[in-house]
Amino acid sequence: MKRLWIENGTFVTMDDQRPVLKGHMVVEGDTILYLSEELPDPLPEGAERMNGQGLVFMPGLINTHGHAAMSLLRGYSDDQSLQVWLEQKMWPMEAKFTDDDVRWGTSLAVAEMLKSGTTTFVDMYDRMNIVAEVAEQSGIRAFLTRGVIGLCPPEVQTSKLNEAKQFVQDWNGKADGRIATMLSPHAPYTCPPDYIVRIVEAAHELNVPLHTHMSESAAEVAQNVKDYGCRPVEHLDKLGFFTRPALLAHAVHLTDDEIALLAARGAAVSHNPASNLKLASGIARVPDLLKEGVTVSLGTDSAASNNNLDLFDEIRLAALIHKGVSGDPTAVPAQEALKLGTVYGAKAIWQEQRVGQLKEGLKADFIAIDMEQPHFYPQTEIISHLVYSGSGRDVVHVWIDGNQVVKNGECLLLDEAKILAESQRCFERLLSS
Repeated sequence: MKRLWIENGTFVTMDDQRPVLKGHMVVEGDTILYLSEELPDPLPEGAERMNGQGLVFMPGLINTHGHAAMSLLRGYSDDQSLQVWLEQKMWPMEAKFTDDDVRWGTSLAVAEMLKSGTTTFVDMYDRMNIVAEVAEQSGIRAFLTRGVIGLCPPEVQTSKLNEAKQFVQDWNGKADGRIATMLSPHAPYTCPPDYIVRIVEAAHELNVPLHTHMSESAAEVAQNVKDYGCRPVEHLDKLGFFTRPALLAHAVHLTDDEIALLAARGAAVSHNPASNLKLASGIARVPDLLKEGVTVSLGTDSAASNNNLDLFDEIRLAALIHKGVSGDPTAVPAQEALKLGTVYGAKAIWQEQRVGQLKEGLKADFIAIDMEQPHFYPQTEIISHLVYSGSGRDVVHVWIDGNQVVKNGECLLLDEAKILAESQRCFERLLSS
C-alpha cells in the first residue's frame, strides 16, 4: 500500500484542541495514518517523502450546494432579481442543454473547484449520470442528487422521480465510495405538496437524505404563505420532510421559531453568501442558527449566480458580512468561518467521521497552500491569514482519498485545455440556438 510522508509541514487540523501544528503527517492508502509534531516512530518505510516547508496543509474544502453544469452560464445574466434571473434567463437557456453541455459545464466546474481547494461538492441538477461520470473521472468526492421540479403533468412527475430513484440505486457508494446520493425536490414553490410527500417516501424507501432550496427570497416565503397558509419550514415539516436527514440551501428568511424547529429536527443549512448577495436575496441569520445548534455549512451555488466556485471567497464573506449586519465583530470569528467550509461542511452531509479535519483515521482529503507570498506575511496567525487574506489561487496541491489530483496548480486527471475549449463551444451554441 502506497505511503506519503510529509515532513516539516504546517498543518491546520481544524481540531479545537490543536488547530495548528508543525510537524509530520503520514498517509497510507486513502487514510491519514499519523499526524504529530514528533517524528513518526518507526519511520514509514518505503514512503514517498515530501518536504512541507513553506506550505500549509489543511482539510479539503466542502461545497454543500451547487449546480455544476450551470458554469456554462457564468456571466450570462448578471444584476437581476432571483425570479427574473431564474424564470426569464436561466430556465429558458437550461431547457436547451444537451448531454454534451452538462458534461463540459460540469467538467469546467469540477476543474475550478479542485484547483481552488474544494475536495467534496454537493450537486443538484439533471442528467446526473453525466455529472457522476465526471466526478468519478476527476477524483473528486461528490454528494449528488437529481433535482426535480414538479410544475408538470403527473406522468412527468412520476418519470422524474423514477429517474431520481434510479440514479440513487446506480451511483450510491460508487467511485470507491467517493460518490453518495440524495433525493431533491427543487423547492417548495416548484413542487406541489403531494409530490414532496412522494419524494420523502422514496427517500425512506432508499434510505437516503433530502436536499432542497428553501426560503431563499422574501417573495418565495410570501408566496408559500399565500398558497399553503404557512411559511416554508412549517410547510416542509407538515409534509414529513424532516423525517429524513435534510440539507437546506439558503434558508435566508427565517423566524426565531423556524430556527428553533430546524434545530429540533436536526436539519442542516447550506449558507450561500455570495449568491444571496448578488441576487439581493438577503443575508441568512448564520450567528443565530449556530447559537441554536443548527449545523451551517457553505455553498457557492452555481457560477451563474456567484460567479466563481472558490469556497475561500465564501469563507471570507461569511466571516465579514455577519460582523457588518450585526455590529458584532465576534459574530463569526475566523476559526468558525473556516469550520463552515470544513468541519461543519462534513457534518452537514453526514460525513464527519470521514472528512473535514486532518485527523488520524480520517480520509486523506487535504490541500496544500503556498504561504511564501506577500499577502501571507508577516506570518502571524495562520488561520486568520487563510480566512482574511487567502484565496483558492493560493492552492498548489490537492489530494483526495490519498490520491493527488492537483499538482503545482494543474489537474492531473482532467484535460483542462480541452475543457476550456469545449465549454466555450457549448456556450456559443446555446447562445445562437
